[in-house]
Amino acid sequence: MNLMIPSEDPHTSRSLRRLLGAGLMVAVLIGASPGFAQTEAPINSDIVPPAHHAGFADLVETLLPAVVNISSTQTIADVTGPEVPQFPPGSPFEDFFDDFMDRQAPAERRATSLGSGFIISADGNIVTNNHVVDGADEITVILQDDTELPATVVGVDPRTDLAVLHVDSAEPLPYVAFGDSDTMRVGDWVLAIGNPFGLGGSVTAGIISARARDIHAGPYDDFLQTDASINRGNSGGPMFNTAGEVIGINTAIFSPTGRSVGVGFAIPSSLAEPVVSQLIEFGRTRRGWLGVRIQSVTDEIAESLGMPEATGALISSITAGGPSDGSALQPGDVIVSFNGEPIETMRELPRAVADTPVGSTVDVEVWRQGELITVPIELGELEEAELAGLLDNSTPTVTPPAGQTGEIDELGLRLAELDDSLRSRFGLSSASEGVVITQVASGSAAEQGLAPGDVILEVNQQHVATPEDVSAQVDEALAAGRNSVLLMVDSSGQVSFVALDISALRAGN
Repeated sequence: MNLMIPSEDPHTSRSLRRLLGAGLMVAVLIGASPGFAQTEAPINSDIVPPAHHAGFADLVETLLPAVVNISSTQTIADVTGPEVPQFPPGSPFEDFFDDFMDRQAPAERRATSLGSGFIISADGNIVTNNHVVDGADEITVILQDDTELPATVVGVDPRTDLAVLHVDSAEPLPYVAFGDSDTMRVGDWVLAIGNPFGLGGSVTAGIISARARDIHAGPYDDFLQTDASINRGNSGGPMFNTAGEVIGINTAIFSPTGRSVGVGFAIPSSLAEPVVSQLIEFGRTRRGWLGVRIQSVTDEIAESLGMPEATGALISSITAGGPSDGSALQPGDVIVSFNGEPIETMRELPRAVADTPVGSTVDVEVWRQGELITVPIELGELEEAELAGLLDNSTPTVTPPAGQTGEIDELGLRLAELDDSLRSRFGLSSASEGVVITQVASGSAAEQGLAPGDVILEVNQQHVATPEDVSAQVDEALAAGRNSVLLMVDSSGQVSFVALDISALRAGN
């Protein structure tokens, strides 16, 4: 699959490939919130949706003045230079060419990117994608009447790929307002306006093809998918509903060719508007931070925890020094509700936390050993935690007695109590404690990705110090009629939970 964020700048495209992660190719689509300073109503405030068979011409004519083209330039050093001939060591020509190369000034070139944006306030605030202006030395905003205005960056947010620019204008600028993307349904009409291939003011129409798409662009992925044609140069441009409200920011396309094939993605306004407001108010984002590392709840994990269904976000570890450190939250808890809102899947929690004001106290409801427990937590700030280096989660430790070994043959596991020799053998830190896996044969353990050197810290949310502790917890789960046990495993410093199928043990009894 090729995900593209259409861009006219190869340098920008490379940065976006890194943003979207391994296996995804990105091409940059470059091509009103409370608190905004307003001098008149948005130009889309009184638009009446078109009749069923009417065209979009009247609507487009009203919206076009608020959509802008964005040109950004960047100076890039050319790291390549003239090729140096190879000479035998000690040759006089070797010193000559070394001196020659030392005197060469590094070459530079100017790279230009084209994108889109839209005005959200009469005093000149403009929304676009971060990748449209990332690393730019100069940014120029081109209005519909071809007026060119220099722009400054108010703030950027790489996590959501959003940026706010500002231009000064002698006259109030036409602007549009955000709508509610949460009300959009699959099949609703949308319009995309932007600057594809440098052809400013281009309009395409389509429908919402899908909602809540996760394209692995970042931790808050919740994209709207559309079949409205968007191409290189459309990045940062608005997606309108038929009321003329901005319900999305066009950002990426799926394409094997670099051109539209009818699968485009837009950041929903429900995600973008709070970010834009923070960028305008603070010049940066201020996201809530809970201070936990989480993972998905699979059917096997839910069964091992006695949950009626696989739902919520499983806490794999608590960040030392974070908001949850010292609270009643524990690794192994499953967060099923945050601030009164149900958490159905793991990916819902980061956005719910991020959208909650820093410093507010929220109720976190968790599933623990068959019960629902509510824990109040005062949220910290994610950005401050990053600056303080607090985002590396601590690893829970236990203190075991000395030296036992054991096997669970049906699961293909050989276990040993940690000692200095095993720490040295597997490259573990001197602080590592628990039960180490020394050998993995065929069976459930291998299928779940367990490997020699992994350290089991807990079984069924109980600390284990010896292989006998592990076996005892497995026997207890079998007696309770369960088909799996939940292991907390430290693998190369990364703590996670693994649901291990133990049904083979029951079959063997």
